[in-house]
Amino acid sequence: MAVSYPRTAIIDIGSNSVRLVVYQGHPRVPAALFNEKVMAGLGRSLSATGAIDAESMALAIGALARFAAVAREMKAEVRTVATAAVRDASNGRDFIAAAADFGLSVELLSGEQEATAAGMGVLSAIPDADGIVGDLGGGSLELVRVVANTVTDRISFPLGVLRIAALRAQRSGAFDRQVSRMIRDAGWTGRGRGLPLYMVGGSWRALARLDMSLTHYPLPIIHGYALAPQTVARLGRSIAHLPRQRLRAVPGMSSARAAALGDATALLGIVMRELGSSAGVASTFGLREGLLYAALDPAIRALDPLIVGAREEGRLLGRFPEHGDLLDGWIAPLFADEPAAYARIRHAACLLADVGWHANPEFRDERGFEIALHGNWVGIDAAERAMLAQALHSSLGGVTTPHPLLAALASPGQLDAAIRWGLAIRLGQRFSAGLAGPLHRTALSMTAKDVTLALKAADRQLYAETVARRHAALALLLKRRPVVSSIG
Repeated sequence: MAVSYPRTAIIDIGSNSVRLVVYQGHPRVPAALFNEKVMAGLGRSLSATGAIDAESMALAIGALARFAAVAREMKAEVRTVATAAVRDASNGRDFIAAAADFGLSVELLSGEQEATAAGMGVLSAIPDADGIVGDLGGGSLELVRVVANTVTDRISFPLGVLRIAALRAQRSGAFDRQVSRMIRDAGWTGRGRGLPLYMVGGSWRALARLDMSLTHYPLPIIHGYALAPQTVARLGRSIAHLPRQRLRAVPGMSSARAAALGDATALLGIVMRELGSSAGVASTFGLREGLLYAALDPAIRALDPLIVGAREEGRLLGRFPEHGDLLDGWIAPLFADEPAAYARIRHAACLLADVGWHANPEFRDERGFEIALHGNWVGIDAAERAMLAQALHSSLGGVTTPHPLLAALASPGQLDAAIRWGLAIRLGQRFSAGLAGPLHRTALSMTAKDVTLALKAADRQLYAETVARRHAALALLLKRRPVVSSIG
């Protein structure tokens, strides 16, 4: 069944960049249909003059004119927000008035509102997040406590990446002492002890990109990437000695981010030390996604973003939209003894089981593998991505050995579990031909000796040689016998 979702646009006027993102899709995890930014640097001159300089103002106003026109062409409902630079600049009101000429009504977010939106953005992607969200923008740093899917305490500091260079240029050690004093005076010292710091903002994401490049990390996905405190310290020492050409060679690293990387890293190290953070975890979801998430009905907020995303992908790319949920329930009895956390990853694999059908038959397993490993999923870590990819690789190709690219991401036990899911999915897909009826009328079960498919007499003809081979392959992997029994 075709589903049509409206388009929603957010124009985010930050201290460093002005960005338009147009979203469309299920409201729980809408896809970014269009994403464009202009590095206007609105906060660049604030420390020196207290105002947005003329060049930055003109660049940002030009971006707003284009973004308003694009949003109109896309028939998107637009929400425009501005943060620290416009909030703090003496001529910020002039900028807001200029935006009105393009039909844009600018919401000037307070530091608390900005912090809340950043926290909600992280929770939208990591519902079980328990720690401190640190949102580093061009003009400010927000710290937000998130726990039990709720934003609690929050605070904003005038420590944006565009201000740090001037602060660090003071006498030796002054920047460290100043940041430490700010955090201490605000009562945040030790507030994140033993908890992760969820890193929001392009500068801290750029640091994660650099570490991934230096360590040859095999999964080029920023969201969820973790940096230990000692890694941040090592990167801080290394950045000053890395040639600018090396930084620019990092995939996705802009020249503007590269130039500010040392300052952003220095701040991160101090913040993590003062909070007592166990690690820094990159989040690609932040203020914009938080604004969308906060506006949702509580029932929609409570949905699992991974399952919603996988179901949407299966609906768009598969043949039989309802099949994934039925397939998950059909194979579930074989895996009742697995860890509870595995169930949702297996469910996602079932929802994606048909995404490779329109590829060349020789490459269906590769198509499924690519979608699972590199899809724009949230609510999933690197090991779980690897399990998802292995399950699709096995289900679409009958593969019973771990994919060599996944060994660095997941344990042998995790990959073995995913292979078992893959062969069970493969059996269900072949037996049912992707249809609902055969799964509703039959049952799969397992004992210490057998993997049993229970059929009604009228369905016995569905169990032909091709199905029997897949049943036998699954049973062999599970070290059991394939058995067919009768229902009724």
